[in-house]
Amino acid sequence: MSEANRESVFGIIGGSGVYDIDGLVNQRWKKVSSPFGEPSDELLFGELNGRQLVFLPRHGRGHKIPPSEINFRANIDALKRSGVTDVISVSAVGSLKEHLKPGMFVIVDQFIDRTFARNTSFFGTGLVAHVSMAHPVCSRLGDHLEVAANEAGIAALRGGTYLVMEGPQFSSLAESELYRTWGCDVIGMTNMPEAKLAREAELCYATVAMVTDYDCWHPDHDDVTVDQIVKILLENADRARSLVQHVVPKLAADAGAHACSCRTALEHALITAPQARDPEKIRHLDAVAARVLNR
Repeated sequence: MSEANRESVFGIIGGSGVYDIDGLVNQRWKKVSSPFGEPSDELLFGELNGRQLVFLPRHGRGHKIPPSEINFRANIDALKRSGVTDVISVSAVGSLKEHLKPGMFVIVDQFIDRTFARNTSFFGTGLVAHVSMAHPVCSRLGDHLEVAANEAGIAALRGGTYLVMEGPQFSSLAESELYRTWGCDVIGMTNMPEAKLAREAELCYATVAMVTDYDCWHPDHDDVTVDQIVKILLENADRARSLVQHVVPKLAADAGAHACSCRTALEHALITAPQARDPEKIRHLDAVAARVLNR
């Protein structure tokens, strides 16, 4: 099937509360192997309004894996192998702005990556590639999410910068104040290198950042605690499920999805000469880069 005729398959990365949605039928958990190691968990396949959805618990069911130990490469590779074309990442974040209150959603359009202990690329010695991250999320998905949030009655801001920290500890006050001077809107631990890897895998990717707290900068709020975050997380889960239900029909009706530039991100990215490419690296990239390596 040509790319132009390929039906979009939607992937959701998030917590357990997100994939437990009304109307999801033909559910089945399936192990998907990856040459990059073990994904966070099995993937949940199902159908919503006649369209296939694939859910991946980012931290594993029961939240077993901390941010720095998530195998982001295996997660994105597994989604790609499962036929996913469009990924919506649902993530808990802290707010760095007064007007972004706990319970609000932010449809992020930029990132600042402050992580340092993670594998950030599928490529490397033996096969080098450079993709653009100037605009790190898919604006087409962002448009659909904005409309869907409005229809669902969800307080959502379109546009914002997500500061991704290494974790697992929360910020110091000095760090929180520094990131505010940088103009960042929210802070979290999970969307990098996830967004970079999705771009390398030619997946359309968008982030819905769910605000749980004010980090530690706000003078009228106590320092963030796990109990506070969990409480808001549970409240946000209902809104996230509603958002998924509203956005899927819009994505399914998007006749121009096949022409999205995200799906050709590797078109001019491979720099290693064909005769110099490592065969083992090519085998590892049989899903991520199949479109450009198999021609």
